[in-house]
Amino acid sequence: MLQNENKQKVLVTGSSGFLGSHFADALDDYGFETVLFDKTPSKYKKKYQNEIIGDITDIADINRAIKGCSYIFHFAGQADINDSSKNVSNTIESNIIGTQKILEASVENDIERIFFASTIYVYSELGSFYRVSKQACEKLVEEYSKEFGLDFTILRFGSIYGPRANEFNSINNMITQAIIDGKIVRRGDGEEVREYIHVLDAAQLSLQALDQEFINKHLIITGSQQIKIKELLTMIQEILQDDVEIEYGHEEELHHYQITPYAFKPRIAKKIVPKSHYDLGQGLLDLVFVLADKLQKENNPVNISLRKRK
Repeated sequence: MLQNENKQKVLVTGSSGFLGSHFADALDDYGFETVLFDKTPSKYKKKYQNEIIGDITDIADINRAIKGCSYIFHFAGQADINDSSKNVSNTIESNIIGTQKILEASVENDIERIFFASTIYVYSELGSFYRVSKQACEKLVEEYSKEFGLDFTILRFGSIYGPRANEFNSINNMITQAIIDGKIVRRGDGEEVREYIHVLDAAQLSLQALDQEFINKHLIITGSQQIKIKELLTMIQEILQDDVEIEYGHEEELHHYQITPYAFKPRIAKKIVPKSHYDLGQGLLDLVFVLADKLQKENNPVNISLRKRK
């Protein structure tokens, strides 16, 4: 089991976000001193956590946050694949320039190791400028290691789901549609295959990456179970007792893979999985009620049948 006897200090960029906020919680559970760094305050910040508000493209902001840290987990940046094709300049600025600034500050401040949040889309020819930016960032990380001796671990995440997800998260979006509209509209034919991983499992595996065996390695972090999208939608239907209509748009998902992302061949990565994991059905059920509560508090309409069951 991971131990932190020396109370090491860890900087988490993108700490206000989906994975970053959960990972910060995981660090606290293992006794690390956590520094949150994002451009907006975190709704999930604990009273004892130190939070620095700043921009990852501003070296002065980064140096202010990084002081005294042993490790950086770099989760910040543009994460919406569809939006990356609409806002190319922002994607390059946030992902590539931001990562270069983080790497520069890491070298200047003698950081022991940087952990970079990449994606399994680096294996693909899909994923738009999001994929392109992650490929470029991986190469930047590797080159900084060669030139300056900066140790790294690259974390290639698959499809993550769970509480605190952004509105563009696929499962979050499906369940929200089901709760509000009683209907899920899905582009594609439902034959797409994914390996969803619960965000708490993803956070624990990110923590496991601190082990010495993963220095200068590339890791794949995805779920243990493959499932077709149409099977996932059927699970949501059954959880909501068949009150949800499913509609397929049948037009292609331009930026998303059908069965596998593997086409482009970057450096080989080792896949790590948790010894135990959140069951997908239980994770979906929990998320239904988390989102229902959230939507009701925001005064969104919730379909009557779900309100009655609650």
